[in-house]
Amino acid sequence: MVDKQNTLPFPDRHLDIQIKNTPTNKSKRMESNGIASKQGLDGDPDLQFLLGGGDLLKVRSSNWKRTRFYKLREDCKTLWYESHKTIRSSNPIFCVDDIAAVRSGRQTEGLQKHTDGHVEARAFSILFKSRRKNLDLIASSEEEAKQWVTGLEKLMSNLGKLTRQEKTEHWIFNCMRKADKDNNNKMCLKELKSFLRHINIEVDDNYAKELFEKCDMSKCGFLEGKEIEHFYEILTHREEIDVIYGEYAKTGGMMSAEDLLYFLNKEQREAMDLNHALNLIDKYELDSSAKEKKIMSKDGFLLYFHQPEGLILNPSHKGVYQDMTQPLNHYFISSSHNTYLMEDQLKGPSSTEAYIRALLKSCRCVELDCWDGSDGQPVIYHGYTLTSKILFKDAIKAIKEYAFKTSDYPVILSLENHCSVEQQKLMAQHMISILGSALVTKPLEDQMPMNFPSPEELKRRFVIKGKRLNKLEDCFSTEASSTEDIVSEEEESGDDEEEDQKPKKSKKLKLAKELSDIVIYCKSVHFHGFEDAQKNLGFYEMSSFKEGKAVKLAEESANQYIHHNVDKLSRIYPAGMRTDSSNYNPVPLWNSGCQIVALNFQTPCGEMDVNQGRFLPNGLSGYILKPAYLRDRASEFNPVTLTQGEWRQHKRFHMMVISAQQLPKVNQKKSSIVDPLVRVEIYGVNCDVAQKKTEHIDNNGFNPMWNANFQFDVYVPELALVRFVVEDYDSTSGNEFVGQYTLPFTSIQCGYHHVPLLNKNGDLLPSASLFVHIMIMDEPQ
Repeated sequence: MVDKQNTLPFPDRHLDIQIKNTPTNKSKRMESNGIASKQGLDGDPDLQFLLGGGDLLKVRSSNWKRTRFYKLREDCKTLWYESHKTIRSSNPIFCVDDIAAVRSGRQTEGLQKHTDGHVEARAFSILFKSRRKNLDLIASSEEEAKQWVTGLEKLMSNLGKLTRQEKTEHWIFNCMRKADKDNNNKMCLKELKSFLRHINIEVDDNYAKELFEKCDMSKCGFLEGKEIEHFYEILTHREEIDVIYGEYAKTGGMMSAEDLLYFLNKEQREAMDLNHALNLIDKYELDSSAKEKKIMSKDGFLLYFHQPEGLILNPSHKGVYQDMTQPLNHYFISSSHNTYLMEDQLKGPSSTEAYIRALLKSCRCVELDCWDGSDGQPVIYHGYTLTSKILFKDAIKAIKEYAFKTSDYPVILSLENHCSVEQQKLMAQHMISILGSALVTKPLEDQMPMNFPSPEELKRRFVIKGKRLNKLEDCFSTEASSTEDIVSEEEESGDDEEEDQKPKKSKKLKLAKELSDIVIYCKSVHFHGFEDAQKNLGFYEMSSFKEGKAVKLAEESANQYIHHNVDKLSRIYPAGMRTDSSNYNPVPLWNSGCQIVALNFQTPCGEMDVNQGRFLPNGLSGYILKPAYLRDRASEFNPVTLTQGEWRQHKRFHMMVISAQQLPKVNQKKSSIVDPLVRVEIYGVNCDVAQKKTEHIDNNGFNPMWNANFQFDVYVPELALVRFVVEDYDSTSGNEFVGQYTLPFTSIQCGYHHVPLLNKNGDLLPSASLFVHIMIMDEPQ
């Protein structure tokens, strides 16, 4: 490892961060309108249509429908509108980067509710990655609607193919355009200072003037052409990359394949051969002459750091890499609580969009709270509250359409049933007719199963969790089963999920046979203790635990809880007092082997960040194989009182937080500049939990430098997660969130790597990242 403390003497006001361009065509790249030319969309008729713009009817309600003129700006990244009643400047309303999906037709709740069927072919909707509301629109013709949808989808697809380097170039170029107030493609000193504020860096007047004069080689008082290019090179220079490259480039100042291999083996801890180094040069070297000589230039070296090999997540963990043929209960399963809610638990809206968003984030267990609807159709809402209602059948339709967009692995529909028998029959009919053969309605085997099927066997299938009138064994018995149609309602969620909010009522519920019969592998039962469960319950009979009870069991009876979860499924849900849809820490429950740890997906928070990090690897499948000691009936593992065993693999975790690049502004005011600090948090068993933070850097969100060294001891690496949090330091009102990234400890790559950053909603910040160095050392056990 390079001794960076001694060799990286970065000045406080240095601008030397981020991507250095390829040595050719820089000027053309800076002058082009970016995405279109880079991706072969020049002259594309759909793109030209978007650039020309057109009138669209914006629909908010039955009474609010307004015509707006929409247009793609020349940067091919931003759309804006002007009202026909009020002349507006070209203020952007959203970026293509912010779009999650574009849907043709009347597919959203808003369009279905507020428009008639005759506009079906002219309607489309734009859905956003954040919690922003959908944009429901109607074009003047079917052809125009198709052009809007096709054009936006092309832009989204091509934008997704850009490298982080290219995204950074576009971002900087667009900031330059914003700073060029008089649109003359020149930059005066005042505009240069405005540009620096746009990119989140504050410098004193003397330094700004010094930088300007250094680039103003013509001494005419403004920068243009080659001078702007020179300014860009100074701005985007990465001195820390220079130092690393210089340490290993031993072939006439360049990095040969042998030099690169030495770097990979020594720093990145990759046991690779020379062919691997040659392949990297072939993939990432930009200079054709260097590539022919089997040499990697500094530019190619930097480009490598912005590819999957250069990111902190192990590339081999990005796809499905775990054994998916184990029984279902051997996996942690990404799970949502009250999935239908968009906001709080008392008066917020319910929506099918909430199911769509959760499923697209690879959630594999969604909840449906079912109640009698006034028109004879069952509805979903949070009972005895003011939350709005959606039709059960609409939720099932949305679930069917989006269940397997992100992951092919099974989705569990967790029913909380409060319906009359007649509407329960409708529930069963809707699920059978809508989900069809994808719905599991009988065991996969021709005889009574002894264990759960695997996620692999249940690919693209739906499994119902709910009450059942009899034992699963009765399906294979010739004797007549009980005709009793009464079940205990408190068993529905195992621990009476609604008890904090609903009035006292009968604890009995009549259950329709039609609904009972499609509950196969996840029969809901009340928990009467570990001994009772072991003696009296089948593998398919599972309990739900309120967070307080589950945490108590995890703290006081962790080993028994682990043994219980080797044979059974356990579902955990938030306490009723969390009316604001806040979340609890899922980690202690995972440590005790609980599989379905349900969180409020609609709430951005640290707990959801950790959940997203847990399910980040393995192809975003929503399933993570539990460690072997959480799948062993004889396991002696206890996460609270750690003893020696296969789980104890002491690692010394060394980390240097070197720098950050292109951090977003927290406050969009022109004068507001981020004062960033980085906090590194470890989650896992009790003895592994820790956090450390850097000092804050004043007025620099573009290229702050820390070179801060941290060291952690991790004793149970298979259960540990690492979270990087960037905050804007504020000594008076508390720090503000800037971005974060969480991943399992076992998915971390050693060496120098970029850490991508996500916003509070869990979506990627396109250009923002940290640059770190990682060493993980085995310690004596």
